Amino acid sequence: MTDDRTGAPDVPGSQWYDNEAGPLVRPYAMTGGRTAPGPSGVRFDLIALVSLDIGALDGVDDASLGPEHRSLIDLCRIETQSVAELAADADLPVGVVRVLLGDLLELGCVTVSRPVPPAQLPDERILREVIEGLRAL
Repeated sequence: MTDDRTGAPDVPGSQWYDNEAGPLVRPYAMTGGRTAPGPSGVRFDLIALVSLDIGALDGVDDASLGPEHRSLIDLCRIETQSVAELAADADLPVGVVRVLLGDLLELGCVTVSRPVPPAQLPDERILREVIEGLRAL
């Protein structure tokens, strides 16, 4: 029997299943109720770049990693990606991805770097002068 208003099955535990979306898992269930990325002190901004440390994966017990952790590892295996890209590609909320990346960082599976802030990039005027100087040679 189904609930006519939502289309969800009218059985005990039906709040965990949606006919169109399938089984539902709350984000806090994926992170064990944690909302902070751990004691590492690294900020996982949306533009922070995450790289996989393949050598560190050998010493990691696969049983300690959940399916979401493995999904992030697989995504990073292809190329370095930002936190925002990982969240989009893994189809997970950014908060969940930050917590999971904190776990992977503590295990040594990933490294996190920040792109160069625009204030530290060379001025466009200086770059143009360098180009003009090179052309003059």
